[in-house]
Amino acid sequence: MLATSLLTAALLVAPALAGSAGDWRTRTIYQLLTDRFATPDGSSPTCNTGDRKYCGGTWKGITTKLDYIQGMGFDSIWISPVVANVEGKTAYGEAFHGYWTQNIDALNPHFGTADDLVNLSRELHKRNMYLMVDVVVNHVAAPTNPPDFSIYTPFNQASQFHPEVFIQGDDYTNNQTAVEQGWLGDTNLPLADINTEDPNIVSIYNNWISALVKNYTIDGIRIDTVKHVRQDFWPDFAKAAGVYTVGEVLDDKPSYLAPYTKVIDSVLDYSTYFKVFPAFSSTSGNMSAIADFVQQAQGEFSNGEFFVGSFIENHDQPRLQSATKDQSLVMNAMAWPFVQDGIPILYYGQEQGFAGGNDPDNREALWSSGYATDKPLVQHVKKLNAARRAAASALPEFYANAAKFLVATPNTLAVSKPPMLALLSNSGSGSSPQWDVPNAGFKANEELVDVVGCGKVKADGNGGVSVKGNNGMPQILMPSSAAGSVCSGSGTQGSSASRSPVHVFGVVLATVVSVAMSFL
Repeated sequence: MLATSLLTAALLVAPALAGSAGDWRTRTIYQLLTDRFATPDGSSPTCNTGDRKYCGGTWKGITTKLDYIQGMGFDSIWISPVVANVEGKTAYGEAFHGYWTQNIDALNPHFGTADDLVNLSRELHKRNMYLMVDVVVNHVAAPTNPPDFSIYTPFNQASQFHPEVFIQGDDYTNNQTAVEQGWLGDTNLPLADINTEDPNIVSIYNNWISALVKNYTIDGIRIDTVKHVRQDFWPDFAKAAGVYTVGEVLDDKPSYLAPYTKVIDSVLDYSTYFKVFPAFSSTSGNMSAIADFVQQAQGEFSNGEFFVGSFIENHDQPRLQSATKDQSLVMNAMAWPFVQDGIPILYYGQEQGFAGGNDPDNREALWSSGYATDKPLVQHVKKLNAARRAAASALPEFYANAAKFLVATPNTLAVSKPPMLALLSNSGSGSSPQWDVPNAGFKANEELVDVVGCGKVKADGNGGVSVKGNNGMPQILMPSSAAGSVCSGSGTQGSSASRSPVHVFGVVLATVVSVAMSFL
């Protein structure tokens, strides 16, 4: 297949809506893998994740399913890298995910044409939606070892790469230079590390990202493997992009992530993720650890946690339902990104109850779900998006109010982000968790509505609440006057705990495995 030239695709496109960090923090993001989201003709071909092959998803396919995404309340999408990747079968399958770069000056022909990508951008902007594109700067993929550098564009000389020395496990704790200049991957599929200390390469990259953003009217970029490139490379790259930049820094310590929030707009909130996932994976998880790490990040990150990308699942980590089939745990976990300070990100298929474990099992084809909109988790996500918008509409400073933990125990959290009070639990289905929040910040005797279950609560004379949950479900309380139409059409049912349990398809259990990304 012939790749489409990236630099000759400066076609007419709808003006960009915006793209600053401030613009993005009011958004919610639906992350998808282009190859696995939707086919251009609406077909549903068999897609065995274990084969690691292209399954047929394209930019045109995404465009046809924007109603599905927008219908859940999302106003932004994050798509796979768009550049041309190595072709053919490698030791680890085909480059369907988009992270095995070969030519940054051409588009991936499996995903469509320049016109298709321009049209996707245009159609998003017509809907007041943003486009985020994934980019890989650190490396290219080498289907042979030693690599044949002549196959790459524009970096086709061995001198433009660091020497072939693979990063070792202990380098991550005591050798940052090796982390930045060593190679990812292995001898079966090396990821050749580009010499980003070379001023000429820096200039090429800065010009490239500027052209990519302008040609396709991109509103934001997600940057892969940020910690594997020297930190002082990033400020000029981000400036050249001219839009919101959020980086992948795979580490569980806020102190390690913090410096990167000073060289790009922000990072994916991995330090919190590594506490959130186990906290909601079982009834023995520790939810108070979430509060500890969030509070540390609020103090150490540039701009606190306001611009981080908050997530429960992504293409590099096992899906939550591979670790638990308890739907109350799942619904509590899914609420988390929507009630904290950062930008909520939902990985495609989470709303359909997908349960794949580690790569490649967590990269299912969404068309197998039929894009159903009546499933409980789809409706849950729709309410979470609506609640976040209602909170901001009622109190414009909602996005600027730092979340506070009024209750933090191993099994319960009360997270205050006015006008919202989120009551989360990992007690599990069948449980009746109790939250006593004497200083909840509401008005005396104020009527509140739980925007998840649509039951009502009344604050006490001091603005506090005492709530007993039902079936372990999350509750998100807001003044009835602020909740707007989130619960319109749903009859309130007495106390906040009054709701029917929700059931979806069961899933298999798996052990949470956190691994460094060797190949993506």
